[in-house]
Amino acid sequence: MRISLRPLIIGALVIIAVLGMIICFELGAMAARPNDYEEQYGGESCNIAVIPLVGEITSSDAGTYSEGDFEDIEMVSADQVIKKLHDAEDDSSIKGVLIRIDSSGGGPTASEMITNTLKRLSIPTVALIREGGASGGYLVATGADTIIASVFSDVGSIGITMSYLENSKKNAKEGLQFVQLSSGKYKDTYNPDKPFTADERVLAERDLAIWKQAFVGQVAANRGMSVEQVEKLADGSTLPGELALQAGLVDSIGDQDSARTWFAKSLGVPEEEVVFCE
Repeated sequence: MRISLRPLIIGALVIIAVLGMIICFELGAMAARPNDYEEQYGGESCNIAVIPLVGEITSSDAGTYSEGDFEDIEMVSADQVIKKLHDAEDDSSIKGVLIRIDSSGGGPTASEMITNTLKRLSIPTVALIREGGASGGYLVATGADTIIASVFSDVGSIGITMSYLENSKKNAKEGLQFVQLSSGKYKDTYNPDKPFTADERVLAERDLAIWKQAFVGQVAANRGMSVEQVEKLADGSTLPGELALQAGLVDSIGDQDSARTWFAKSLGVPEEEVVFCE
């Protein structure tokens, strides 16, 4: 009994042809579809993702909150910023990231999360400090390939704060008494309705020293500076853009057009081919 392979071969060729047609159709559709950024910006072709970092950096969802007599404070979510960074890297049409910073800081862990993500991106990155990049906002900037700052910006504030308003004396005047019911001596530390004890201060200053050392070490590593250089600047103060440049905290003074020039040189293209997605 002889089995003919001809029908099998013909069937296989038909399947291959159909698959080829499907693949070609999908590739054509993909080419015809605008990328995520083109869709977001009304079909305009752009190649530099612009990611704003405005307000207090937090690990929770973005929004606003009120603090005492102050106006609502804007918050920016680290998770949302990180997602935007990954989305930009995954989009083949995006050739770089500009992170625009107007932030006086926020949560140290949230700031570190963004910094590390920025450092690991495979595309060129610029941090543009406009009004200010201080504390955690500055830490984020150090994750970029280069930092550009406005001459009028506030830069730095390298350090950690745990300061808070204690209400114990005010409560006593109003006839209120704090009743401590906790499982440990230090469980109610930083409760504003009780006095801050000497023992609690020792613990707080221990933690502050550890976190400050970590902050200084990360800035030194990210900026290619010595720990001693950064330590001299880590008194919690901010510097105007020009002094920050002299201290090595930023790479240049400028604006978004300066960033365009940097991207053009980094990518090896004319400046007119650098188009920000905004």
